[in-house]
Formats: sequence, structure tokens, C-alpha cells
Amino acid sequence: MNGDHATDFNDWLGRTARLIRERRWQEVDAEQLADEVEDLGKSERRGIASQLTRLLVHLLKWRHQPERRSDGWQDSIADSRLQIQLAIEDSPSLRDYLAQQLDPCYQRARRAVAKQTGLPLRVFPETCPFPPQDVLSEDWLPM
Repeated sequence: MNGDHATDFNDWLGRTARLIRERRWQEVDAEQLADEVEDLGKSERRGIASQLTRLLVHLLKWRHQPERRSDGWQDSIADSRLQIQLAIEDSPSLRDYLAQQLDPCYQRARRAVAKQTGLPLRVFPETCPFPPQDVLSEDWLPM
């Protein structure tokens, strides 16, 4: 990482954008720019995985703690679905990533729900009990 990038990232971004617009390619830190572009993709994927895990946590709670269902859980479910939908609309290629992440996110959600609820891990199925198409369906809630 060059010193300018490490010292003031926002300034580096502005300067790099200006250099690109002016087609001053020799002055662009191409290696650092490539790293930043790759990091943007990682950030989008982490966001999808985070929202999917959050969604699965609340779907599991909804199923396993019907007496504690709340508007807050419904709001969280709706918001997670919306955030995932918006990310996929911006980057349709993330739909495949979402499908690949269902199982790992479910495993994280399963462990988190066991800790949050105090219920034994074995209460929650080892594989995701929710059909993938239902997980993202805005009108579906598990019974």
C-alpha cells in the first residue's frame, strides 16, 4: 500500500478517479486500484452472506419460538430480504453466490440461534429446512 493510500484513502480515491478521467494512466497506482476493485466485490459478497445469515436467524426463531414472535422479527426478515433483493438487482451475478452460501449461512445462523435462545443446537435441523425460493419470498414465513 503506498503512503498516500494509507494516509488518506478518500483523497487517494478522488485523485485516482481524476487521473483516470484525464487518462493519465502512468500516474495511476494500478496494483492498488486493482486491489480496491477486488475488495468491492468481496464487500458485496460479505453483505449478501451477512443479510442471509440474519434472515435465517429470524426464520429459525420464528419457527422455533412462536410464543416470542414480534413485529421486530418480521421487520428484520423483511429488511434482510429487501437488502438481498437490492444487492441482486445491482449485481445479478450475486444470485449464484446467494445459492452457494445458503448452507454455510444456515450453519452460522443455526449456531447463533442456539446461543441466542438457549435451545440446544440439536433442536435445529442440520440442513436448512427452508426451500431456497421461500427464504427470499416476501410473503412466506415458516410454520
